[in-house]
Amino acid sequence: MAATQDIESDHSDDRHGEGVLAALSYELQSAERTLAADTRRNAGNMRASLTTLALTLVISVAMGVAAWAFLTSLEIVTGVRGRHGWLLLLLPAVGVGTAWVYRNHGLRSARGNNLVIDSALGGTPIHARMAFLTFACSVATHLVGGSAGREGTAVQIGGTIASNVAERFGVKSARTRQDLMLAGVSAAFGGVFGTPLAGAFFGMEVCTVGKLNYSAGIYCLIASFTGNAVADALGIARESFHIASIPPMDAASVTLVVACACVFGLVARLFSLAIRSVKRLYGTRVKNYLVAALVGSLALCAVYFAFSWQRYAGLSSWLVEASFEGRTSLLDPVAKLICTALTLGAGFQGGEVTPLFAIGASLGGWLGVAIGFDPSFMAALGMLGMFGAALNVPITTIMLAIDMFGGAGAPYFVIVAFVSYLVEGHRGVYPAQRIVTPKRRSLTPDTGDTLEAAIARHHQAAGADEAPGGQA
Repeated sequence: MAATQDIESDHSDDRHGEGVLAALSYELQSAERTLAADTRRNAGNMRASLTTLALTLVISVAMGVAAWAFLTSLEIVTGVRGRHGWLLLLLPAVGVGTAWVYRNHGLRSARGNNLVIDSALGGTPIHARMAFLTFACSVATHLVGGSAGREGTAVQIGGTIASNVAERFGVKSARTRQDLMLAGVSAAFGGVFGTPLAGAFFGMEVCTVGKLNYSAGIYCLIASFTGNAVADALGIARESFHIASIPPMDAASVTLVVACACVFGLVARLFSLAIRSVKRLYGTRVKNYLVAALVGSLALCAVYFAFSWQRYAGLSSWLVEASFEGRTSLLDPVAKLICTALTLGAGFQGGEVTPLFAIGASLGGWLGVAIGFDPSFMAALGMLGMFGAALNVPITTIMLAIDMFGGAGAPYFVIVAFVSYLVEGHRGVYPAQRIVTPKRRSLTPDTGDTLEAAIARHHQAAGADEAPGGQA
């Protein structure tokens, strides 16, 4: 009996051992299959990433060259206009010509940066002619004295390059295409303004309100630094501004900075409203688009000569320099805002950022003198606050501050970036931006809307005399 039990015990042990070995073998085979699958997937991801990186470099180099060509052209025509003031009289011709070209040959190019945002988020292709049209018409705008900037044109060129590179190389993945589009935007901003950190985050942030596209981060970073490096290598002269002194972080200083940030946010809101209002006025009161362009051009021309505001034409770089030296009055930001609203509202091509810099810096410099702060410090905060609020890009604003002024005033930069951003509300110069995270609880119903749709609903609900426009 005992012997039988011993035999059965031996058989049981054998079966147990075989079961353990079988289980171990299964686990090893499963781990091997998982490892093989992970290896294949990682290899595929690596190939896709390297392909995206290679295309990003192509886009960035091309955009760097385009940035150099564009900025060089602006420098030339600005000098020509400075020597020949009578060129302002050609504003009506350029205004009507721009309207005709865009209406008859622009396809969807009239949407400007909003088309770039739509393309990045929805995959809408951009025809190559958009880059050539915005380049030529923006240079013409500056030649005859339109109050416009550089960023809008650059972003359109960068978006066009990215879209066409994606098409040329047969990019099928929606995510890859979006990464390339955002990289093109980053290369444009970094290359034109010489601010690679800000450029990287601008591409990640500009399409949405309240969200950063982290998946595109590495490509935006590489694109911005590459675009900037190429433009610098070709010989672009960069502007630089310095803050003379930064006040200590005490209660009084912080309170005054917060109050000024609220002012910057409100003025940014007014800036966007003014451009939309001018566009709506011409679009609803004048039925013929050529007549509307003519009326808008004549209005701008009349303002220049009636008030002797010719100095506010073009980029007005002198205004920023004067602001940092405390040599601006309250008239300067008011006049620059009016001239810019009349220019962009009439359909002239150009960007919004440089005018925002001029308006914000002149307002900040004047406030600095008025409240006893260093004017260069307040001019810097004005530039940052107006930019971040009007474009809804607070993180980009902080990076821009570091690029331009270093990190010594970082606490104040952060305060201004977010306070002005919140005060501006769901407005902005790009109606196509998607609202992902509303700025306030009261604005929660706007979640998922574009700024254009949100403005329309607010208008309907309040019965206010404001409606959405096109690109502002």
